[in-house]
Amino acid sequence: MSAHPLSGSVVAVVGASGALGTLIARGAVARGAHVVLVGRDEERLRDVVEGAPVVLGDLGDTTLGARVVEATTAAHGRLDGVVNAAGVVAFGGLVDTEDSVIEELFLVNVIGPLFLARAVLPALTETRGFLVNLSAVVAEQPMAGMAAYSASKAALTAADRALSKELRRTGVDVVDVRPPHTETGLVDRALAGAAPRLPRGLEPSVVAEAVLDAIEAGTWELGSTDVG
Repeated sequence: MSAHPLSGSVVAVVGASGALGTLIARGAVARGAHVVLVGRDEERLRDVVEGAPVVLGDLGDTTLGARVVEATTAAHGRLDGVVNAAGVVAFGGLVDTEDSVIEELFLVNVIGPLFLARAVLPALTETRGFLVNLSAVVAEQPMAGMAAYSASKAALTAADRALSKELRRTGVDVVDVRPPHTETGLVDRALAGAAPRLPRGLEPSVVAEAVLDAIEAGTWELGSTDVG
């Protein structure tokens, strides 16, 4: 994987109104990047980076990727990188998990990122850019009471690894990040169920800086033991 200096680059951050997405977007700007902020909450997005272009939508929308490319090229003439920091979680035994919850987990955590990647890859190919997906430690260590969530994150990691091989000749780098439990507040917004007792997680700033460091260093994968 090639190093991707962020200074002067154009980066779209999906899920930019969330705890990790906000820090990644602000951190990228601090390193000299131009950012486009992508998410569902316009008011919160406007507060992330003053004056940055905003794209409203969620990952289940098949048009989102095309609109991201349109916004970045309109504002800055190109797209150098995409960081997908969006995701959802659910807890509870599989037999007690509703169909709609399983569908939402896979739509946001797997299918949506694939829709997004398919749409942005032509633009990233032009700049030999990068695509980062935030997976999770459960892709490596599936947990009881989180079968559907674990499966969705494992699927995302599998897609990232396959894409990194598929895109090798295009010059586009794919980075899979699997941080351990992080204090983003996501567990308090679960689609279903209540989180088990968990030890204190990492500070989001630690994970955000690790993601930005990986982009600039040319690291293609960050496992759970590589963060923190």
